[in-house]
Amino acid sequence: MVKIKNNLKLYRVQADLTQEQLAAIVGITRESILFIEKGKHFPSIKIAMKLARFFKIKVDDLFYFEE
Repeated sequence: MVKIKNNLKLYRVQADLTQEQLAAIVGITRESILFIEKGKHFPSIKIAMKLARFFKIKVDDLFYFEE
């Protein structure tokens, strides 16, 4: 079974941001950031693109498939 994983926490920590700070930057709640990082929620395409644009990376670098 293929699962979608993410590197959001890695990029957030490297940028020295709290969940709350990153949430404010992309316009979502801190809880949403937490759930995305834990893999319990998948963001909309719009939010995924905002996150990737902020970190100056491709969406594929942030979210990926794991088999």
